[in-house]
Amino acid sequence: MSAPLTVIDMHTAGEPLRIVTGGYPELPRGTILQKRAHVRDHLDHLRKILMFEPRGHADQYGALLVEPDLPGADLAVLFMHNEGYSTMCGHAIIALGRYAVDEGLVSPAGDRATVNIECPCGLVRAEVLMRNGKAADVSFESVPSFLFARDLVLAVGDRGEMNFDIAYGGAFYALADAKQFGLEFGRDPVSAFVEAADLLTRAAQAEIPLSHPDAEDLAFLYGSILTDGRDAFSDQPTRNICVFADRQVDRSPTGSGVTARLAAMHARGQIGKGQVRIFESVIGSRFEGAVATETDCGPHPAITARVSGRAFYSGRSEFIVEDEDPLASGFLVR
Repeated sequence: MSAPLTVIDMHTAGEPLRIVTGGYPELPRGTILQKRAHVRDHLDHLRKILMFEPRGHADQYGALLVEPDLPGADLAVLFMHNEGYSTMCGHAIIALGRYAVDEGLVSPAGDRATVNIECPCGLVRAEVLMRNGKAADVSFESVPSFLFARDLVLAVGDRGEMNFDIAYGGAFYALADAKQFGLEFGRDPVSAFVEAADLLTRAAQAEIPLSHPDAEDLAFLYGSILTDGRDAFSDQPTRNICVFADRQVDRSPTGSGVTARLAAMHARGQIGKGQVRIFESVIGSRFEGAVATETDCGPHPAITARVSGRAFYSGRSEFIVEDEDPLASGFLVR
């Protein structure tokens, strides 16, 4: 570190977002995926300083703003977490939409502002609703998302054979009904869901090769989402928990996860274009989701999803490293 790392902390539906506002060196010019590779290969110590203890924790999440490469992008972002760098993050998009308006990066027109955010998965458009002159609710329209594989069956650890889908919502997720693992929301501890989801992720990563028509860098299984099984459309909320990266638990319903679920539901004929569904997280916080458009992504019939939520500020910090601190580079206890 040549300078302190400065951050603004926010949360969306309970899920933290640490926005880096200063302290990183200038990145080489290139595509967003090239910038992601450079940060991963040469600046990963800064991720650990920001995400790990004693400044962060095992479930911390971050966003590094970088120079946009795509025409029309208002800002570009690299997402970071306890294991590395993801390709899409819906809760971060919701927070960054508000942040961009509040910081004057984008000016509202009337009661709305449109923020075009370049992500590793592509350009994502956020719409910020203004209320009493301040940024409030934020919606985003996802990149093309699709059901990659359905009704897969694998032996998952010592739990026996499990049925699941794999869907893409800016990142790939395995989707499974939690009841297969004998789990019920509101009854069983979060730790039991984490263990089951992690077993599913590892089994799928070992057996199911993934591909994405746009870039090979997108073709990895980010995590697993266990649901309450209420996939068919109804006016009742549906609950899920997303466990991603290195057993990291999303406190929100997961923006890219909601997108992946909507893509799978649409492919199965369980939800139509424009139908609104409420998605609840493990802590009961909510996102609203709907199929916005029907499209294609390479050989895959696809959708774009519209996901809505709200973000709030929680703090501003400046982080330093003392030369004699043996734990300065960060650590995790799990």
